Amino acid sequence: MDYLFTEEQKMIQDLCMQIAKEKIKPVAAHYDETGEFAWDIIKVLAESDICGIYIPEEYGGMGGGILELAIATEALSWGCGGISLGFAATGLGTFPIILFGNEEQKNKYLPDIASGKKLAAFALTEAEAGSDAGGIKTTARKEGDHYILNGTKQWITNGGEAEIYSVVAMTNKDKGPRGASAFIVEKGTPGLFFGKKENKMGIRSSSTREVIFTDCKIPKENLLGKEGLGFIVAMKTFDNSRPGVAAQALGIAQRALDEAVAYTHERRQFGQAISSFQGVQFMLADMATSIEASRGLIYSAARMIDSGAKNIAKVSAMCKLYASDVAMRVTTDAVQLFGGYGYMKEYPVEKLMRDAKITQIYEGTNQIQRGVIASALIKEGLA
Repeated sequence: MDYLFTEEQKMIQDLCMQIAKEKIKPVAAHYDETGEFAWDIIKVLAESDICGIYIPEEYGGMGGGILELAIATEALSWGCGGISLGFAATGLGTFPIILFGNEEQKNKYLPDIASGKKLAAFALTEAEAGSDAGGIKTTARKEGDHYILNGTKQWITNGGEAEIYSVVAMTNKDKGPRGASAFIVEKGTPGLFFGKKENKMGIRSSSTREVIFTDCKIPKENLLGKEGLGFIVAMKTFDNSRPGVAAQALGIAQRALDEAVAYTHERRQFGQAISSFQGVQFMLADMATSIEASRGLIYSAARMIDSGAKNIAKVSAMCKLYASDVAMRVTTDAVQLFGGYGYMKEYPVEKLMRDAKITQIYEGTNQIQRGVIASALIKEGLA
């Protein structure tokens, strides 16, 4: 379908798809097998001026928005959902600064992110505070002109590789979620450590680590907004970032469909291509339809957010929920269409299926998304 992109948006789409096909696809299996972080691809993105597409021009970016981020993420994820995450997760870590940072913070951190010199990460999740983001135990104690952070964040995407961390910690435990605050912490700060790189089922080229704070001393100027805004920073960040997760899922699903169409055209059984069988055709048709519906929802949500709409939590949750469920279903069907070959690592669809699963889990499980959507519906009904 034609989503009426501007010339610049089409250029971003074409460039990112070219990178996905020429640079990412050929090395995706290697990075999946080794679990290495694909710094060579990050370098390509930096040289192509992709890293700053969603960052305002006054801070060295291209001045795009959520739509441009979604377009790029979909195309790059077609190549590899794990490799693309180095770029997409940097967006997650950057949004707190874009949304809540002051001018000094924006001028200090955003230009290096926009140029691709530095990656960012968002540190919210803990062992006992995943879906319950209000249950975080990491603390930030103010001492004079500094805050002292203590605690451990878990499953942090880009952990250890990123130079800039947006961190949510408790400044007043007695206030519950209202006692959380958000901070910027730089890699290399004394007291900041990283755990081992997690050995994951999918998105294996993406770095996932614990981020550990042990009497980590940061200047008070690194506070985002003001004390007590941490939970709001997290939720507003997710409202803006969830279409990016949806776009990642979409790119994975589109790749699975493309692989399935090509394979069923080549694979012959009973003297003919299996794509001529009605049962196979129906599966492909359902896959394609759900992918296009997902794409329409994602791009509509992105445009709504970029327009400055205030009540975006519901539509943001909808596109993340729907696209990730579609990705899991489509990649599973692709494996089925490949038959025994689909289960083998020599073929790409088993990796796509593994990569798709996480999109139903991170940045709020899909059960949490349903809760967000239902809560918004009920509030609207009572308004």
